Amino acid sequence: MKSQFRQVALFGKYHAAVTGAASAATRTVLEDIAHFLASEGCEVSFEYETASHAGITGYPMLDLPTIGAQCDLGLVVGGDGTMLGIGRQLARYGVPLIGINQGRLGFITDIPLDSYRTTLTPMLRGQYEEDHRSVMHAQVVRDGHCVFDALAMNDVVVNRGATSGMVELRVEVDGHFVANQRADGLIVASPTGSTAYALSAGGPLLHPTIHGWVLVPIAPHTLSNRPIVLPDAAEIAIEVVSGRDASANFDMQSLASLLHGDRITVRRSKHRVRFLHPRGWSYFDTLRRKLHWNEGA
Repeated sequence: MKSQFRQVALFGKYHAAVTGAASAATRTVLEDIAHFLASEGCEVSFEYETASHAGITGYPMLDLPTIGAQCDLGLVVGGDGTMLGIGRQLARYGVPLIGINQGRLGFITDIPLDSYRTTLTPMLRGQYEEDHRSVMHAQVVRDGHCVFDALAMNDVVVNRGATSGMVELRVEVDGHFVANQRADGLIVASPTGSTAYALSAGGPLLHPTIHGWVLVPIAPHTLSNRPIVLPDAAEIAIEVVSGRDASANFDMQSLASLLHGDRITVRRSKHRVRFLHPRGWSYFDTLRRKLHWNEGA
């Protein structure tokens, strides 16, 4: 029995594979996976930037819109940051993604590189768990005009400047005033992002099936300003009231400099990211391994 996925696109952590030994090692890993997929009956192509940076030839090189239109599966080799970037861009196409972990944590790239063959073989034949993750659609609005627009899988973060004091932020939910918060910043995190910066700032873990966001202040001036879980159907608006050199970032990859009066709006995107995991996968197994929880008797 061959793969139920006919056309598979391969993505790699190409920005780390520049020259020399690192590039050669990345190319070897990606080509090995490509050969394995071909042996399983898949038509293999490479994302254009991955192939060009790793020096891979002999396979079709496709841009992201073409992958979204033509491919049945995306296989991402890298860490969670790599998967976040690909997930944001492919969410609108509905292409399912499998992650092979070549990074450190691996919350969403959960297949170990050294055992990818034994793990992928049954998955390609249809034995997998499907996991849908929500995506945030964020905008920066200035004087009534949108000046920045981005998707985020993990979080939207409004931060104070590197050398300045606190920022003051006015927070609204669905047009209702919540509070003016003075803090080092504010995080709006998805369930996927609840194990990232939000967790470090004292926020709760949200199970991926929960339809919610968590709003987490960073080092708030008022200690009663605590994290709060909100429905993801709500629109969150954050206005910069005071503070110098404030900025907004989206999954720590896109950055927008903010002025007083700017409003950052966060709403649920109509798109969701589809992850495929090995049969028997459990979110709690992931938490135990990655957060080093006591596994009990």
